[in-house]
Amino acid sequence: MNTKVYKAVHDLAEKLMAAANKNDTKQFESLYAELKAICIENENTAKDHPVQWETLADFTEELEDAIETYEKALQKSIEINNKDHMSSVAFSMATLQLELGDKEAAIKNLQDAKVSANKIEDKELKSEIHELLESLVEEEG
Repeated sequence: MNTKVYKAVHDLAEKLMAAANKNDTKQFESLYAELKAICIENENTAKDHPVQWETLADFTEELEDAIETYEKALQKSIEINNKDHMSSVAFSMATLQLELGDKEAAIKNLQDAKVSANKIEDKELKSEIHELLESLVEEEG
């Protein structure tokens, strides 16, 4: 990922967290618009990367919109075959889908995340994916 873009996205994420923690809606919305502009500006260019879309989705308040943005991040992750992002994005999508009551879609995303996670180092993420998937499958069984 382009270093300059990564730094900008990372800095915005930190500022967004700070604004959210202070309940500073005006600042949050301004920073969110800035992050969204970076994503749109870089879309389908050499600077396009799943991390910017995943970050945007993380701060998207409407669940349906967040899922759409995670889907974009997932497609970009698949295009560059980045298993870490494929796993984390699919996991994040699944948690939102569960909030919306779409258990079937959540299970599919968790199954995909589990496959991708076989190739990653993040043991904590692997465990979270596995535990959530197991709990959902047990409920169905």
